[in-house]
Amino acid sequence: MDYKNLAELLFPHITKTPEEYEAAFPQRDLPEGAKVTRLGPSPTGFIHLGNLYSAFVDERLAHQSGGTFYLRIEDTDDKRYVEGAVEIIINSLRFFGINFDEGATMEGDMGAYGDYTQSNRGPIYQCFAKGLVAEGKAYPCFLTADEINAIREEQEANKQTPGIYGKYAVSRNLTMEEIEAKLAEGIPYVIRLKSDGDMSLPEDQIRRVQVEDAIRGRLDFPANDQDTVILKATGIPTYHFAHVVDDHLMRTTHVVRGAEWLPSLPIHVELFEKLGWELPIYCHTAQLMKMDEETGNKRKLSKRHDPELSLDYYRNLGYHPAAVREYLLTILNSNFEEWRMANPDADIDEFQFTTEKMSTGGALFDLNKLNDISKDVLLKLSAAELFDFLKGWADEFKPELAHLFEDRKYLEKILDIGRHEAKPRKDHIYAQQMVENISYFFDDMFKMEDEFPAETAEDLPAILKAYLDSYDHADDQSGWFEKIRQITETMGYAVKPKDFKKNPDQFKGHVGHVSTAIRVALMGRQQSPDVWEIQQILGEERTRERISKFL
Repeated sequence: MDYKNLAELLFPHITKTPEEYEAAFPQRDLPEGAKVTRLGPSPTGFIHLGNLYSAFVDERLAHQSGGTFYLRIEDTDDKRYVEGAVEIIINSLRFFGINFDEGATMEGDMGAYGDYTQSNRGPIYQCFAKGLVAEGKAYPCFLTADEINAIREEQEANKQTPGIYGKYAVSRNLTMEEIEAKLAEGIPYVIRLKSDGDMSLPEDQIRRVQVEDAIRGRLDFPANDQDTVILKATGIPTYHFAHVVDDHLMRTTHVVRGAEWLPSLPIHVELFEKLGWELPIYCHTAQLMKMDEETGNKRKLSKRHDPELSLDYYRNLGYHPAAVREYLLTILNSNFEEWRMANPDADIDEFQFTTEKMSTGGALFDLNKLNDISKDVLLKLSAAELFDFLKGWADEFKPELAHLFEDRKYLEKILDIGRHEAKPRKDHIYAQQMVENISYFFDDMFKMEDEFPAETAEDLPAILKAYLDSYDHADDQSGWFEKIRQITETMGYAVKPKDFKKNPDQFKGHVGHVSTAIRVALMGRQQSPDVWEIQQILGEERTRERISKFL
């Protein structure tokens, strides 16, 4: 077979050579040890926590080493393409603080190694596929879908590994004349890699490959034995081929991806070998897992069953990006929490991230732990920063809340309640929850969420009237509470809760029941921050109006 002639027959329109592309994308001028990483999401309209998980690893590895981190849009699967998905990817990652040095942007490509969208790189892939055909390392395969299905059925019946290899790779043995005849008939074809593997050999004679994974250490597996498709009938590359070509030409040093790609690694190793290129360092991350409430066992996070897998979940609820980043580091590096305890106020970027401290098993995602971390992160923000964050979220997701932000000083005072005490309150978790927490400060959002204490049912009007009669907005906290004690004692309630507990028959209730009745009248709920401080923010007029409604 004259393979060079075959290559020209299949790719007459490809005139550039691999050497020209190598020259067009030279080795990067970076410091020694600098890492080049990439994120390659597919524009399916769904960007998930796994993308962010990988992006964080990519970003840390590149920027800690003085390297480059770029965004590549991997859209070769046109059946899954969703209009507007690229914008979703870029905006979502930007929101969570993932900053690229180059790659695809909303304004076009940024950087010298583009085009960074795979669907625009067709001639490049076809050039290298042509090179493989010219060297006898790839071939045109004319098998139809029906023929492939028949092969699969035969293999399943014989309990063989499904795929095109060995005797099933019938197009491998076509002569030039047969190929020319099929092309003349217009029969569609794909380009398949001509694998060196031989599945017919005894297991102890099968060639094996070793790869040093930066997270998992040495991986040992059988060499690829499948004649994998590298170019579809449309001329569009498969993921396997496209990512190999792009990672080489874009000079990627480290490929971070999920453990689900481990079974494909033999194919990728063979492609790099056949193309004569150095293998990048692969970093196969652990899969994101969660505890299943029904079974009590770990399971993989599912797009269908777990809304928290989508980044939209965190954006819609209004989690602060710093909280999500902080939490991700706790599951990415086993020593991060220890470092954070020793450096409570340090910038997160000061932490030295390493692949050696990453888990190889399932990384357990715990929403409750994220919420706890979010409380700590938001506590470190000033009231002004909380205001800006909350307003930014509301502008995008809840424009109907615009009135909350008309009086900046008023809202900042609300957001700052109890945050500067010896044991500060940690009320804030995410934006939507913050709005629900503070809703009683706004008359149009006020609602009765709790009942008045049953102990005060008969005396409620009298308690509230006595409270209004004695109320002086200028009282300090101790003077204000002393008046509540006086009302408590006058109306037959125990000033000390322990007295009521010891002798319940002698009292109607205790001071806690009286103060809670006042709290419910003011806030509509039995639990809240300090009532005196809330009244100072509400102002005297609004305080009196709230109480008066129940008289």
